[in-house]
Amino acid sequence: MSGTTARGHDGRRSARARHYLPFATGGLQSLLQYRSVFLTTGITAAAGAAVTVFLWRAVYAGAPPGGGPGGFTTEGITTYLLMAQVLQILHANRVDDEVAADVYRGDVAVMLVRPVSYPVVRFFSCLPVVAANAVLVGLPVLGLFALVVPLTVPRPGDVLLFLAATALSVLLAFLVNLLTGMLGFVTTNTWGVRMVKQSVVAFFAGQLVPLDLMPAPLAALASALPFRGMVDGPLTLLLGRYDGAAGAADVLARQIGWVAALTLLSAVLWRASLSRLEVLGG
Repeated sequence: MSGTTARGHDGRRSARARHYLPFATGGLQSLLQYRSVFLTTGITAAAGAAVTVFLWRAVYAGAPPGGGPGGFTTEGITTYLLMAQVLQILHANRVDDEVAADVYRGDVAVMLVRPVSYPVVRFFSCLPVVAANAVLVGLPVLGLFALVVPLTVPRPGDVLLFLAATALSVLLAFLVNLLTGMLGFVTTNTWGVRMVKQSVVAFFAGQLVPLDLMPAPLAALASALPFRGMVDGPLTLLLGRYDGAAGAADVLARQIGWVAALTLLSAVLWRASLSRLEVLGG
């Protein structure tokens, strides 16, 4: 009897998942219509990475072999900044833009009559964007710079930890962008909000400056925010800059905790947004 019940639950879960697969494939088809966007994104990302990488390499040019400011070697800071740019490419999932546009056009109200959850729809829709950005932009940029500048070669175990942390960082980026897009229920113009979010996340995530190079009070603030888990946390694992298994577990646990907290916050805000739609007659 218990086996039958378990199979029934599995069947319902797979049926629910099938409801969302068309949104993932639809997102992929939409991407393929604008292939030139990947070229533009790649050129922009490579140019931004070049400016950042070569600027910091000049700063670390005279660093001692044991490491310069923050304990980084020249190869270490180069790897950090380059991989920070690659992670930023993965986080550019367009969820904030699309949610804000759906709210502005009223498409969210249309979605409510379907047997799907709008936030989950947005998650499935962004998966092809993340995958395409990784394969068509992130990997080529990484390969290009690997041919030009020396990088730190991570240990296999650190690579596995980094991959796990990267998956969690993608979830964090989705949730942050989803929450930003939902602000469209409060203000009809979210462009300014999105620009501020982009700057705040880039700074406090450690994308522009590693947290180990920030003043202690600022680094403590950044460590207390969810954004650290988007860039600095994964790169701490990749470069082996953690204190044993406990240090690695702490990085991953913080990411998981923030994913859970932001998921709960998104659910609460979504329910409040639904109430607002009903009051306004949406």
